[in-house]
Amino acid sequence: MDQTVRYTYRLRPGATTQDALLAEWARCRWLWNEAVHQQRTGRNPTFGKLSKLLTEARARSPWLREGSVVAQQQAVRTYALALQHSYKVKGRGRPTVKARKKTLPSIEYTLRGFAIRGHRLRLAGGITIPVVWSRELPSKPTSVRVYQDSLGHWYVSFVVRREACTAPTADRAIGVDWGVTTTATTTDPTYDLPHLGYRKRCGAELARAQRTMNRRRRPRGSPPSKGYLRARRQAARLHKKAARQNTHDARQWAKRIVDNHSVIAVEDFKPTFLTRTTMARKVADAAIGAAKRELIERGMRAGRKVVLVPPAYTTMTCSQCGTRAKERLGLGVRTFRCDRCGHTACRDRNAARAILATVERDCAGADDVRHVITSLWVSGNAQSEPEISRQ
Repeated sequence: MDQTVRYTYRLRPGATTQDALLAEWARCRWLWNEAVHQQRTGRNPTFGKLSKLLTEARARSPWLREGSVVAQQQAVRTYALALQHSYKVKGRGRPTVKARKKTLPSIEYTLRGFAIRGHRLRLAGGITIPVVWSRELPSKPTSVRVYQDSLGHWYVSFVVRREACTAPTADRAIGVDWGVTTTATTTDPTYDLPHLGYRKRCGAELARAQRTMNRRRRPRGSPPSKGYLRARRQAARLHKKAARQNTHDARQWAKRIVDNHSVIAVEDFKPTFLTRTTMARKVADAAIGAAKRELIERGMRAGRKVVLVPPAYTTMTCSQCGTRAKERLGLGVRTFRCDRCGHTACRDRNAARAILATVERDCAGADDVRHVITSLWVSGNAQSEPEISRQ
């Protein structure tokens, strides 16, 4: 069975090629912002209407005609999909304006907008870029995305098809509870993901670079100095280093979990609300969202049963008898004690076992990501509501 994945490579564009990419991005960004304006004025910008507006705009503007119609059509299509997704997903905001100084360049091309010739990537409009081929492509790519990161480095991401890797045979189940002191606490202590604090380690160096940026910042409207740009680049490099370290640890940890367990119960924890508290810095350093996303994606690719469990009452529920505590446990209380059966355990470990018990008592049999809405042991019996598929 084949699966669709992304293969990412580093690009080495010259000064002329980089200017051409930035010019192409400026056109796509203008189209995106124009689509946002159409939506805000109540004109319901569907993909068909936006495509018609694009044709009219290219006929009027020589500046748009200088760019690739493939990249511009893809920008319009991406906006239409994002708008449609915002209608379906409750709580998701509408697409907003992309500011020039706050948005990193990202350009997408379909199959007729790019080609690979002589180990170089050729884009529509006569743009040719050398690629650092760190590995071979498993198949012919169907689409490509060219983007720039905060350090100014350019990358290319190919969408390809490859054979699904067969996961090792496993018959065990595991529950995962997210936290701050320990990033991920599982039912088996050997699979815990500790909080290593990579951003805290480079905090002194990062603070020094940020102070240098503040000293060298010029008044609004003046071009930034070279010293300010060097300090900003150094700060971005430190942020990037910590993010890559967190990503590497999350990938290694998720691989261990997926290789040894057939059922994975994951707390559907959303750490965004913690960014408004005093724990915001530590939560960002823990990178809970990246670890959760990596675990879910790897589990789906391996064909494991991954179930998302709502975090409500998991900390207050005893994993042995199912009794729910009458009062909410404060964050300073790290040990759970059950008043009914006397069970005592680590607060997070008990929550992980309660999450796993929720999944074990569920009747779902599909091997995909599901969201289980379950109340444990109400009056001694497990009461559950129908599942909501999260595909």
